[in-house]
Amino acid sequence: MLHLDMDAFFASVEQLTRPTLRGRPVLVGGLGGRGVVAGASYEARVYGARSAMPMHQARRQIGVTAVVLPPRGVVYGLASRRVFDAVRSVVPVVEQLSFDEAFGEPPQLAGASADQVDEFCEELRRVVREKTGLVASVGAGSGKQIAKIASGLAKPDGIRVVRRAEEQELLHGLPVRRLWGIGPVAEEKLHRLGIETIGQLAALTDAEVANILGATIGPALHRLARGIDDRPVTERAEAKQISAESTFAVDLTTLDQLREAIDPIAEHAHRRLLRDGRGARTVTVKLKKSDMSTLTRSATLPYATTEAGALTALARRLLLDPLQIGPIRLLGVGFSGLSDVRQESLFPDLEFSTEAEEAHHTVETTAPPLHDATPWRIGDDVAHRDFGHGWVQGAGHGVVTVRFETRASGPGPARTFPLDTAELTPANPVDSLDWPDYVGALRDHEAEATEQEDDETSAPSLDEVGDLGGR
Repeated sequence: MLHLDMDAFFASVEQLTRPTLRGRPVLVGGLGGRGVVAGASYEARVYGARSAMPMHQARRQIGVTAVVLPPRGVVYGLASRRVFDAVRSVVPVVEQLSFDEAFGEPPQLAGASADQVDEFCEELRRVVREKTGLVASVGAGSGKQIAKIASGLAKPDGIRVVRRAEEQELLHGLPVRRLWGIGPVAEEKLHRLGIETIGQLAALTDAEVANILGATIGPALHRLARGIDDRPVTERAEAKQISAESTFAVDLTTLDQLREAIDPIAEHAHRRLLRDGRGARTVTVKLKKSDMSTLTRSATLPYATTEAGALTALARRLLLDPLQIGPIRLLGVGFSGLSDVRQESLFPDLEFSTEAEEAHHTVETTAPPLHDATPWRIGDDVAHRDFGHGWVQGAGHGVVTVRFETRASGPGPARTFPLDTAELTPANPVDSLDWPDYVGALRDHEAEATEQEDDETSAPSLDEVGDLGGR
């Protein structure tokens, strides 16, 4: 069993398409006061920055050298697609878990020695790097659990093959949280009983584990802790909705409390959306009251997007005042209407009105209005007639500075323009990948599939990389 995990994927794609950033501490995520890190380069991790950390904390730890960029979901989606096209050219069946990781079980490795597995993994990494310019780490073991742990040990830019003879020693010495399926709640339960390692969990009886973790999940986790993992590799069906929710220790009784609580929940759901690779049109807010009854409210955008600002603002708009409906014990945010066609808003940080729509449970809304004062933000993709494709490095004091470069160009020149210049136009972010042959081949393939009315494919649609037009 193999587990392939792309190294610092979001930040690595930024460094790939914007060569000036190679070797620099790059943070990808929300730029606002409540922004969260979606991805950090290894140069940023040296300072302690990591995914899911508040952006202001990561920036403070790194200092003035930090490069902070908004996510470009459309670019990550296409890069992910090409990565796993490359993987499937070597491994026939791939169970893709997210944008940047997947399991594979190559039939040619049946009965192979550890050295042969190592050679295969190196060849797989070479193919991915050659096709995409991106780096993958690969772990191998007898099952999914060991393979995933091994890929973590292989990072960055490495291979780790765990032989059967060393699996128990490796597994049993790890913290119990490293076991797939053990979250913070289960970890706390186990720690209270003095169970710190996977080996200590494995030493329990089935009955003891079932009593601690539940009769359903307990036995399955106990098997994994003992190194028994016979789960097959299967292609995964696409999710129809991506969501996150939280139950509060004390019921929330004011609208201000709900507004404060919804942001981290929406951020959590947004991180899952980014990893899924699609945009969302519909936002749903779930409110479970203290009497256990549930209210849901939805709103639909005219386009699918991955912009955290637009999605979170819409979720906030859907909240209801607990003073009118009663105390709230659970709050959830869901994204649906998932599509590979994503509109990247030029000004994603502008919020919708937070005034609740009380008359209807389903609210149709429109995109946030454009702001006239600052037409560019850091990270925007732009085009210039003479200099080609570039990205905004800075804007303010009446000027905008653009670095003109793509994946294929190497580090490019920077030029400064008046803020209201007509020489710059919004560009398709996908152009920064500079893969015209690959994009063209995908267009041809999808056109042929459409003609044949083949609706069975689960790969991202080429609408994502066609005439999006960037911002």
